[in-house]
Amino acid sequence: MTIGSSHNHPADLAIEPESPIQPWAVRFPNPPDLCFDYRRLVEQYGGVAQASRVDYRICIVGAGVTGLTAARELLRCGFRNITLIEQSQRVGGRHLTVINDPSDHKQPSTPFEMGAMRMPFFNRTGEPPKDGRSMMAYYAKLFDLRISDFPNPGTPWVNATGIYLQEGQLLAEDDPQLLIWRNPLGDTPPPTEALLRVYGKWQRFARLMAEQVATVFGTGTWEGCWSAIVERYHRLSFRDLVHLPTIESWDPGNPGDFGGLGMSDAESAIFYSIGIGDGSWGAFYDVCCLYPLRTAIFGFSSHLQLVHGRVDEQGMPYAAPYLETDTVPDSKGLRFQAPTYLGLAALDECLLFMDIEEIGQSLYNQCLERSDGLLTDSSVCGLHKMSNGRIRVEYRWHHSDASKTRTLNQDFDAVILTLPSWLIETNIRLDGFSRDLLPQRIISAWKNAHWETSCKVYAPLQKAFLDRNPHIPQILITDSFVHDVYAYRYNERYAYDCILLSYTWEDDATKLTSFTDMELGVKCLKELDRILLRCTNIGEPISPYVDSRNIRVQRWVTDSNALGCAKLYRAGTYYDAVNLMKYNRELSWRSGLYLVGESFSVDAGWSEPCLRTAIDAVINICHFTSAIYNGGFTLEDYPHYRLQE
Repeated sequence: MTIGSSHNHPADLAIEPESPIQPWAVRFPNPPDLCFDYRRLVEQYGGVAQASRVDYRICIVGAGVTGLTAARELLRCGFRNITLIEQSQRVGGRHLTVINDPSDHKQPSTPFEMGAMRMPFFNRTGEPPKDGRSMMAYYAKLFDLRISDFPNPGTPWVNATGIYLQEGQLLAEDDPQLLIWRNPLGDTPPPTEALLRVYGKWQRFARLMAEQVATVFGTGTWEGCWSAIVERYHRLSFRDLVHLPTIESWDPGNPGDFGGLGMSDAESAIFYSIGIGDGSWGAFYDVCCLYPLRTAIFGFSSHLQLVHGRVDEQGMPYAAPYLETDTVPDSKGLRFQAPTYLGLAALDECLLFMDIEEIGQSLYNQCLERSDGLLTDSSVCGLHKMSNGRIRVEYRWHHSDASKTRTLNQDFDAVILTLPSWLIETNIRLDGFSRDLLPQRIISAWKNAHWETSCKVYAPLQKAFLDRNPHIPQILITDSFVHDVYAYRYNERYAYDCILLSYTWEDDATKLTSFTDMELGVKCLKELDRILLRCTNIGEPISPYVDSRNIRVQRWVTDSNALGCAKLYRAGTYYDAVNLMKYNRELSWRSGLYLVGESFSVDAGWSEPCLRTAIDAVINICHFTSAIYNGGFTLEDYPHYRLQE
């Protein structure tokens, strides 16, 4: 789930910092707010620390990638009394890989990534992705996940990108045309003078900022530099930044100011649909401009990868636990979806089912040793702070079957809350937490958080489309309601390739909510056929190549386990989000409540912040319980989130 596509410039830079980087700082490019090398800490034998209070009782609410990572890394530290509570009947959360035909385990078929699909590994250009300084790179290497360059618009990994704007008459010609962008070596700019102007204005701004940032990232002056950038831009929307005038050069006396993109209204309208030439950013025009800046400048859009799963080059899963079964039991015997180790969901399945070297068993097997280790189909409905300092967790067990549902509760020393914040507000009652333990500014920040809607429409695609079709580009970018269209292949073995018929966000996704899945699939196909037949340089429909009987639709805002796809923040609310990120360090040791996951991050729509915040909780729990950190790390090496004074 991203706002654009590959923008490799930050990873291309061969600029080293002017001063030595701080101990435990991470190199550029990497997320800017907490410049810390999480991979270095976690990849040590034994992980973060050695637990002193191994029976410290920890509840983790949510078994998405955040909760699974926190549980696994706490287990590596030696904590043995961990309970995972998941309200759905699968693990993985917004890592949702749907298998087109899951019935034959010996012939797995094309995965559809209904949630997150293209992963940044924060590797530099010329460096293998799995060597990137990120948690995603660490786990991909640990679990032997197969990856490939994601077929983003405008990249060498696609045969061509088709651009359809203003009903095919962007060039003001009489005959509608699909603009064709071929970029086999990665250095061909988009076609037409209008697109080149937009592309050039973005490139100028991005280079100005990235090249200056690279000289100080990770050094003793970085926090001050980033604070200046935040103060300059946090009150501006992305739309404001697009129109903001450019500056001639960066002024060291005003280090946070890099100007804007300086686009006209007409250029802004184009940028809305094509971003930097390779995917729509328009749905994000009204969020705080820090979000697209951090995404594009700090490596989130560089060298994006498609995760095939824990599979060989033919797409066949390697031998792994519980592979050839449909369901597996939780600690109370309720059945939930078994692992397939295909697609991005393989990461979550590996976190749960693969053995941990230090203890010789998996998180799943360790959970099964206790009657409350892993509880699925169980919805947490209350958190109650007790007078003895513990937290009572109330949950509805087996909540999918009203005839069998029971309301149960257990007491814990600490609770790690990983849910999307709208679920916290609507599903969970909190009481007993004083304002000293849970300030109103924290509650207000998660209650008022902006969650993006998103809609994906997938279908199987005949291999003849990519093999023998020279006319229709592999990727389409439009200003129609379908917006971004992706066709891509995992390997030759799978019976079908896949096509993402429509990938939309925010208002563009909301306008599609009234249609049934079947209606929406048919509507998308008809619209694509209309576009292609209208363009005089194409004149051929795409529908004959698409298996319309097996269209799959995911609408994240109506998913009862999510209520949204990615948490963003409006202009002027950045510091509210930072307050949430500061909570674990400043107040969790007293409240016993840890706020973890994308809800409590500023890097929306990505898996990396989920992994990083999971480790943040582990670090802070280890500190509170007097664990012994590994590798000479101390909490003094762990930077603070800073707020403007």
